[in-house]
Amino acid sequence: MNVKRIVAKTSREAMRQLRDALGSDAVILSNRSVEGGVEVLALPAEDIAAMAPPVVETPTPVPSRPAFAEATAEPEPAVAIKRRLIERAAAPGPDSADLAQSLMGEIRGEIKSMQTRLESQLADLAWRDLPGRDPAGAAVMREMLGAGFSATLAREMLETLPKGDADQAQAWMKNTLMKRLQVMQNETDMLDGGGVFALMGPTGAGKTTTTAKLAARFVVRHGADKLALLTTDSYRIGGHEQLRIYGRILGVTVHAVRDAADLRLALSELRNKHTVLIDTVGMSQRDQAVAEQVEMLCQAGKQIKRLLLLNATSHGDTLNEVVQAYQLRGLDGCILSKVDEAASLGPALDCAIRHQLAVHYLATGQRVPEDLHLANRQYLIHRAFKARTSPSPWHLDDSELAFALSGVQASHRESAVARG
Repeated sequence: MNVKRIVAKTSREAMRQLRDALGSDAVILSNRSVEGGVEVLALPAEDIAAMAPPVVETPTPVPSRPAFAEATAEPEPAVAIKRRLIERAAAPGPDSADLAQSLMGEIRGEIKSMQTRLESQLADLAWRDLPGRDPAGAAVMREMLGAGFSATLAREMLETLPKGDADQAQAWMKNTLMKRLQVMQNETDMLDGGGVFALMGPTGAGKTTTTAKLAARFVVRHGADKLALLTTDSYRIGGHEQLRIYGRILGVTVHAVRDAADLRLALSELRNKHTVLIDTVGMSQRDQAVAEQVEMLCQAGKQIKRLLLLNATSHGDTLNEVVQAYQLRGLDGCILSKVDEAASLGPALDCAIRHQLAVHYLATGQRVPEDLHLANRQYLIHRAFKARTSPSPWHLDDSELAFALSGVQASHRESAVARG
């Protein structure tokens, strides 16, 4: 018998080499992790068919040692196949061709069963070097990555994952995320405490509309004469005009400022106002002017609380860049915008958790002031893991996800070595 031994760096590469060498009907005898990758022992399907010898009148002795002696670890299906082949070889039959056909039918069924089992076993190999490599840890990792959370946060969660089954692990994971997610418990301190607030973020994040929504809430609580609006958006055509329209509707004065000197002067003149809201100009997180904008707010001569608008429809890497760019001198919280348009809240919540940003509000539409809601931990985590009604083209099945995470394993090992 020609037992083929394949060693590859990953389970997917081993399967590819196996199909190239022996075809898709090859019988897997064993698989295990070895130094440098994965080892698979397999046998061509035609070799199994050849094991059915011509039937003779006198039974032949059963060999004392079964075939496949080369295989060091055999899955149960392979053992079952050999046992039945030996039993059939020792028993007379009416027709060897019928016997071979019957055997091949059974073998095909066993091969299909073994392929399914092998995929599961090879997928498990990809988890063995990860913290939380047990099935419960694998379930948590799959759930988090499927919901849009980062591998970084998922690894952090696995490092402290308690022992338990998959259901217990997922319940623990969601409860832990809720504890780590900071939210504004109530808006009384913000509305009654007053002060100067600046809404910051990239172009199109919804800063002007959100500023108007917040202004309406302040007006309801304290009246229009206690509130003032400022805008630094002198670049976008009609940018400050949009805020002026909202200001006229609310009965609130709107002032435009161009630089730090203008801002200091405006805030000095508005020092008797209970609350001042600043709608800043939107710019790419990669624009060097972001740092200048932050410095302008920090040199205004008065404490300005900076709230970052996170567009919930953006990719996780983009949101991470936005936070890193705008938190140069610190941030006082964030507002998730376009929540109603987002397919998943996982990436936005991931950024808020990892960067320890308190989520103040959720903006869900264009209506002023109705489409602004106080952040709620339970709703946000539930929404992040809510089952999709239709399959996603970005979804990975278990074997694909395990293969994708092979890079995560390497990164984790490298980080561990770097930490010493």
